[in-house]
This record gives sequence, C-alpha cells and structure tokens, in this order.
Amino acid sequence: MDIFEEIKVKGFADEYIDPSLDLFAEIDRLKKEKNAVILAHYYQEGDIQDIADYIGDSLGLSQQAAKTDADIIVFAGVHFMAETAKILSPDKKVLLPDLKAGCSLADSCPPHLFKKFKEQYPDHLVITYVNCTAELKALSDIVCTSSNAVQIVESLPKDQKIIFGPDRNLGAWVAKKTGRDLVLWNGACMVHEIFSREKITKLKERHPNAKILAHPECEEVILQMADYIGSTTGILKYATNSPEKEFIVATESGIMHQMEKDNPDKTFIPAPPNNQCACNDCPHMKRNTLEKLYLCLKNEMPEVEVPVHIIKDAVKPIERMLEISAKLGL
Repeated sequence: MDIFEEIKVKGFADEYIDPSLDLFAEIDRLKKEKNAVILAHYYQEGDIQDIADYIGDSLGLSQQAAKTDADIIVFAGVHFMAETAKILSPDKKVLLPDLKAGCSLADSCPPHLFKKFKEQYPDHLVITYVNCTAELKALSDIVCTSSNAVQIVESLPKDQKIIFGPDRNLGAWVAKKTGRDLVLWNGACMVHEIFSREKITKLKERHPNAKILAHPECEEVILQMADYIGSTTGILKYATNSPEKEFIVATESGIMHQMEKDNPDKTFIPAPPNNQCACNDCPHMKRNTLEKLYLCLKNEMPEVEVPVHIIKDAVKPIERMLEISAKLGL
C-alpha cells in the first residue's frame, strides 16, 4: 500500500489533505453537492480565481452576493467582503477560507472612533468605501466602491455636505474628480501606500512605451504618474481594450493572473514597492489558499456571522449603492 505524505493545513486542527487529491475536482463536486457558489476577488491566488464561479472587484462581488440563489457562499477574499455578502444574503451560510484574512484599511477606521468623528459633522451625509467593517457600514448613509465612488458623489446635490471614509487617497481622488469638498477620514491601505515613485520612474525609463495603470487607493504622487486610474475591473478592461502592449500595474499583484489570461500577447509589470519585495502582495488576501478553500467547503466552516441589528442598519447604505449603480448602468 502506498503511503502518501499528509499535509496539515494551518487553521484546521487535525485536518490533513492527501497530496494526490485533485482539489479542483473535489471542490467542483462539493459545490454541486452543497449548492454552493465561490466568489473570488481579483487579488486571490491564480488557482482560486480559476476555480471560482465569479471573479470581480468589490462592486461586482456585492452584486453577485445580492442575487445568488446558492445556499452557501464561499467568499475567497477578506473578512469585510464576506460580511457584505452576509448582510446582503442573511439567510445564506457565508464561509471564509481563513477568518484571519483581514484588511489594513478596515482596521484603520475603528467604528467607535468614526462615530465620534461623524458627530462633529451632524449636517454631513456619510459615504464609506466598501473596504470597511460591517459596523462602519451601519454608521453610513451610502456605501461605495472604487468603481462607482465618483458617480455616487456626483449623483448627490452639489450643496450636500459629505464625509468620505475610510480611505483618504480614494477620497482625495474623488474630491479632485468631482470638484467636491469632502471631509476625509485619515485611513489607508497598506498595499497601495508602499509603491515607490523613484523605482517606478526607473522602471518607466527601462520600459518607455509602457502605460502606467494605478488604483485610486494609491498616493497622489503615484496617481500623478498614471496614464489610467481606476478600480481593479477598470484596470483590467483598460488593459484589454488598449492597443498598447506593455503596462506597469500599480495595484495588488493578484490581478496579474487575470490580465495575463485575458491578454496573452501583452506584458504586465508589477509596480515596485519601497521595500525589498519584487512585487506587491496583500498578506491578508494571500492567507486564502486552494487547500483552505477545499476544507472550508468540505466542513462548512469557518462561517462569517454578522449581528442582526448590524445587518438591519448596514444593508440600507449597501442597497442604496446598488440602486444608484443600477440606475447609472454601472
């Protein structure tokens, strides 16, 4: 009898996976057996993107979570994304392969401190970026994503005073695009704040024909260099539709997988950060693995729960975002 080396997956006590197991086939079998759907963000590892039923950015994932008829939603992303799915589908079981997959941006805006901040501007409407906790969404009037933030602000009366949080870089970009005076919370994403202007400049010298694509969560000095600024979906569409063949990409490197699949004849270069890494990965996104996804679906855990009273308050600003997005055709 052959004895296979067993692999223990961190986070699942006493759970082992036979390395000869075809995880793609097993996950596909379990999906059908349990009527489950796998939603994955573009920043997930390539194997997870390949097995997912839907790949997208925060807006697209929210839309899918709201309309799915699956009994189980497996969210291959970070905690706030799974929370959003639970808020929109409270009767469904929502699973996250690794509960420790958090978000530095969400962590930069504790709800109790934001509540006090909000109280300083009682006549302001609160727009929060979807990259925040369920509790913060519950303190909001409208939720937005990087795909629709500009359009949502522009849909409001020009005399409407607005608080925008938690990402100061995205908020500053929206203010610049709309000409609105937004009150910004001082939060940021660790992934998008460490790109090096100097290293990108040197990279551009070596690739003079490359177009620089940047996510609006990047700092202003990086956005000033960009040929295109947009959400992950926007960046992907721009690269696909552009006649150019070479791109420097300033966002989380997970998007490269889909960009290369959709555009095998083009070259994508990750923008260098100001550390010693060759690329820019989100350590939280990368906590999810194909092995954890398999065990998550097999055992139907870890499950993400959101208190009923939070769901009641948080669903309203998310639904308002989805309504505005649908009206604008986003």
